[in-house]
Amino acid sequence: MLVNATDSRRYTTANAAKLINNSTVEGSSMSLQRLTALRALMASQPTALTAYIIPTADAHNSEYIASVDARREWISGFTGSAGTAVVTAAHALTALKKAKMELIAVPNNLVDQVRVQMRDGPPKRPHNEVIPLSVKYTGKAAGKKIEELREKMKEKKASALVITALDEVAYTLNLRGSDIQYNPVFFSYLVITTDSVKLFWGDGKLSQVVIDHLMSEGATVECKPYDCIMEYLNELAKKLSESGDGAHGIWLSSDASEAIHRASAGETVLKKPLDLISEVSPVALTKLVKNEVELQGFRNCHIKDGIAVVRFFKWLHEQIGNGSEVTEVQAADRLLEFRTEEEDFLGPSFETIAGAGENGAIIHYSPSKGGEQRVIRVDDMFLLDSGGQYRDGTTDITRTRHMGVPSAGQKDAFTRVLKGQIMLGSAVFPQGVKGNVLDSFARQHLWMAGLDYAHGTGHGVGHCLNVHEGPSGVSWRPYPNDPGLRPKQILSNEPGYYKVGEYGIRHEDLVEIVSITKDSDHPRAIYGHMFMACSSVVYGQLSMVCSSIVYGVNCAQARGLLGDFEGRGALGFNTLTLVPHQKDCLDLNLLDNFEVSYINAYHARVLNTLGPILEARNLTEDYAWLKEQCTPIVKQ
Repeated sequence: MLVNATDSRRYTTANAAKLINNSTVEGSSMSLQRLTALRALMASQPTALTAYIIPTADAHNSEYIASVDARREWISGFTGSAGTAVVTAAHALTALKKAKMELIAVPNNLVDQVRVQMRDGPPKRPHNEVIPLSVKYTGKAAGKKIEELREKMKEKKASALVITALDEVAYTLNLRGSDIQYNPVFFSYLVITTDSVKLFWGDGKLSQVVIDHLMSEGATVECKPYDCIMEYLNELAKKLSESGDGAHGIWLSSDASEAIHRASAGETVLKKPLDLISEVSPVALTKLVKNEVELQGFRNCHIKDGIAVVRFFKWLHEQIGNGSEVTEVQAADRLLEFRTEEEDFLGPSFETIAGAGENGAIIHYSPSKGGEQRVIRVDDMFLLDSGGQYRDGTTDITRTRHMGVPSAGQKDAFTRVLKGQIMLGSAVFPQGVKGNVLDSFARQHLWMAGLDYAHGTGHGVGHCLNVHEGPSGVSWRPYPNDPGLRPKQILSNEPGYYKVGEYGIRHEDLVEIVSITKDSDHPRAIYGHMFMACSSVVYGQLSMVCSSIVYGVNCAQARGLLGDFEGRGALGFNTLTLVPHQKDCLDLNLLDNFEVSYINAYHARVLNTLGPILEARNLTEDYAWLKEQCTPIVKQ
């Protein structure tokens, strides 16, 4: 069997067997003609291939891909966002599992060759305009980032650093693109040595705007054509092997393709290949922790995003209440219009998930513009998961709202999911703990009712980059390269519940990890001490009191902390998302005093942050709707 050397992530014999056993895709959806042509090509290789693995990812191991790299979809017809196709020469999969397998790197992509043979060649790889993202937004010049990477290279005794992930190239050079939908990245490679920086992009000719940007940020970068990366790496390997004592290491991500690994080591040009340092990328670990400018950008863009989402929900409830017909697609389009009005908005951060009723129970559902349209009805629970790319940050928010009157079962599930989000959002935990340790906090109240959800609880988020950013996250299974949670990381907090065929519920906020000491603010201390005051005053006074109960404002002390985890340090979350939850979907009997206080304080913060902006823009009806949504909950 083989590994697609150019376009796949790296495989071992062990996980290849697992792929064959669990991930084979073959059935009526496949084109028999395409399969026949591919199998003929497999048999004609210098070493006949028993099986061919076709992953979803592209040569850069991107989660989202361009149409030119949609090989798995072309050969199998499967359009899902994740999956691996395994095409075998025959159907003897059981025999394959027991046989001795050898992985073979094939220099050319066989699916692309079959497409050409069948006169259905892949589309041209996009190399759209690349735009600068200034220090005003990034907080650190490209030259400084390169300097810091070279210091890390010295520590690793690496002669070169090969950067293959598209978001890592964009981050390092403070550039953004649009080659992959929803992701502001561009197809490229970046190679940093002790005395040079080479960018492999397009035809190798950068615009004067980009050249001036790089020079202004102290980055001297030579640009070469994108397709020259393999040739250059082979030449670099030969050059390094002939210099000094020949002991040179090349540093690259373990997620880089097999082809990049082989070329970096000089396997085809050297008798003794160079040593490789193949591990989690230093760029991935650096951009995981945001600087102060990036963090402020995240806070700012969530205010703008909150304005857009609040205006949308006010509009949607108004339309449905008036008996107007609104489809899921129309709802997603209207939300985009509201976001487009906000400053520095670049586009959605992923395809909007607008699921009405039973469609909300499909976790990664997205409405299609073709075919029959699902109308949002007054008796629907409506799940909206969406986000925006702004120059100053990236957003990802889910709110679930009932268009009419929720059932008792819907209110129960809605409340349990929110309780889980609150439990995670108010958690205190040791610095350095891995995200999987926190996952059960979000599931606790669902588990108590015998319920659960089949997805992770949180993922990292890039700064005007990929909405899903590794290597940290919160899930029941550990992230393989999770370095442990640290202050200034951005994660999502998104528990859910899905009743198949009926409705889905998910509450998602983005949160910033912050340090906690006995002198810091924290909901577990603040809301607990303020609850009696908050529940005993009228709304106007409550708004004033609770507006000071904002994570990050020194209004109280975390008196409950007795230590700092033996010197490790204590961490907590600051919620960035600013959109109210639907109070009519809450079962107040399930909420304790702390949770009521938490929700009231959050809603007061939302109103006091977004309200003045809506008023200043003369959006009086939107402000009135928001004010009503943020009135306090009072348990009888």
